[in-house]
Amino acid sequence: MNELSETLPQGAAPGRLARLARLWRLFARNRAALFGLAILAGVVALAAIAPVLYPESPFSLAGRPMSPPFGDWLFGTDTLGRDVMAGIAHGARTSLMIGLVATLVAVVFGTTMGALAGYYGGWIDDLLMRITEVFQTIPSFVFAILLVAIMSPSIQSIVIAIAVVSWPALARLVRGEFLSLRNREFVQANVLMGMPDWKIILVQILPNALSPIIVAGSLMVATAILIESGLSFLGLGDPNVMSWGFQVGAGRTVLRRAWWICTFPGFAILLTVLAINLVGEGLNDALNPRLREGKA
Repeated sequence: MNELSETLPQGAAPGRLARLARLWRLFARNRAALFGLAILAGVVALAAIAPVLYPESPFSLAGRPMSPPFGDWLFGTDTLGRDVMAGIAHGARTSLMIGLVATLVAVVFGTTMGALAGYYGGWIDDLLMRITEVFQTIPSFVFAILLVAIMSPSIQSIVIAIAVVSWPALARLVRGEFLSLRNREFVQANVLMGMPDWKIILVQILPNALSPIIVAGSLMVATAILIESGLSFLGLGDPNVMSWGFQVGAGRTVLRRAWWICTFPGFAILLTVLAINLVGEGLNDALNPRLREGKA
């Protein structure tokens, strides 16, 4: 039985709307998760209306360099006279886009590798896990720096680098889920009925393994944002795209004289990553029946 259906009370209709309503009630019990969701919604809203609030390029000069905050400009200006708040608004679009796209690529590839390894086992499992271990032996951030430096800094290279360093952990997680589910009665029954392997993987096993994948994927978005910020801070971001890491890097040389240039973009990174982690914990509480029973 699908784990999502286990969250339903006895006798409830197993409809999608009923399951979603039940999961939302379980998620809403976690006040920290609701707080994180509110912050994340604010960041998404800021990213959506950034072109309306600041229609000009965030790289355009707004006024006198290093003007203090809460004056003519809400968060002041940087060393070249660019509006810091405009950079934060447009940087939210960059961070969220890179985080979501890179996570999606990593989840698809990691799930595929883990599903094949866990379902078939044997030499296929050994081969795929040895490949996974090769990627895990290299520190993820160092590997990301190397990949971006080889491909030249751009949005595409950053997405590829983050996806490459993120998928191995998810692959091992999915492999473990498939190993625990492939010998269950409902799977063996479909094998005896002659159902194709691809259909068993996609229709029978994968839906029952979605809960940990969703939770892990939500946390990977936060990690992707941190990696992108670190790369941009080191000057390996796309030079034509504004990002929070770029702003922090641009202001580090004048931190004592113009603290706001680094502080406000850094605080935006902190809030966004914290919000995503809180939402991930809330999803874990709502989607993990065993965890709920332990807290009961």
